Amino acid sequence: MNWWVYCIGFFAACAVAVLIMPYIKKLAFKIGAVAIPNHRTVHTKPMPQMGGLAIFIAFAVTYLIVALSIGEYDLDVMIGMLAGGGIIVLVGVIDDRKNISPKLKLLGQIVAASMIPANGLYVDYIQLPFGDAINVYPWIGIAITVLWIVGVTNAVNLIDGLDGLAAGVSAIATLTIMVLAFMTGNTPVALLSAILLGSIIGFLFFNFHPASIFMGDTGALFLGFSLATLSILGFKSAVAISFLVPILVLGVPLSDTFLAIIRRKLNNKPISVADKGHLHHCLVEMGFSTRKAVLIIYGVAAIFGSCAMLLSQTKQWGTITLVVIVLLIMEIGAEAVGIISKSRKPVLQLLQRWLSDSPSRSRASK
Repeated sequence: MNWWVYCIGFFAACAVAVLIMPYIKKLAFKIGAVAIPNHRTVHTKPMPQMGGLAIFIAFAVTYLIVALSIGEYDLDVMIGMLAGGGIIVLVGVIDDRKNISPKLKLLGQIVAASMIPANGLYVDYIQLPFGDAINVYPWIGIAITVLWIVGVTNAVNLIDGLDGLAAGVSAIATLTIMVLAFMTGNTPVALLSAILLGSIIGFLFFNFHPASIFMGDTGALFLGFSLATLSILGFKSAVAISFLVPILVLGVPLSDTFLAIIRRKLNNKPISVADKGHLHHCLVEMGFSTRKAVLIIYGVAAIFGSCAMLLSQTKQWGTITLVVIVLLIMEIGAEAVGIISKSRKPVLQLLQRWLSDSPSRSRASK
């Protein structure tokens, strides 16, 4: 597949998203898909949401035109992505309009995620950092696939708290998947990623601070669904890449979700109860502006993406070393911003004691 196909896909999707955005704004106001300020939000006036509909339309239209024009596509992938994406977008639109119950939203996510294995696309083995790949039974692979898609979908939804945050982080993750797809020769996933990336960038023109429209659950759910699906399509057949790579690619939303679960457990709160303890909330509370907080998280997402690409090229002890370093940096960063607890900071306190004791040990040795 020639490089110009990816360029056309990217720029066409970006253009479609930009061109239809004004109509999506009008539609959002017309049907009442509007975000009203509350104690958990940072915006101060009603804002149209459902901007994710433009991302989906741009992606679907461009992908269909480009794929059918060049005649290089996998029908199962096309049906799975568009059918599942259409269902998840419908769930998002309804939620942006009426705020449906969490159980009903979860049901919609499961139905959408099921469209992927229903078309024969599911995890059929797990590649560990060491040793050979482990084959799994189809029913186990289907369960893992659905759980992965639903989990990532909700993780992306949780970080959608500042202008341009979820879209930018998703764009970086999509770019990482595209680069990895090129590295492994997976051209279908590279094309899908290029088109999705263009759709997100087109939306970011309207969503980066100060935003004129939010993606809403329509966009957050679709991006989570798409990223999870692309990660499965990109790494299910690449035996040289460990199962840790897609986790690192989606490091920001997954780690933020994991830390939120720990935080709520430590505070004896239900996991499903929303709070203002996410990474972006902590950065704003520390005094960073919305724009700076978002750019900092972009940097963290880029680091995760770089680690994923590095991990795909390392084996054995290099993998262990990289994972340990990433986990240590994550823990120090989480304690520094207080994302888990404002008072419990064991690693930082240990480092402070070690640093304060170092001069004493040095003087004693003299």
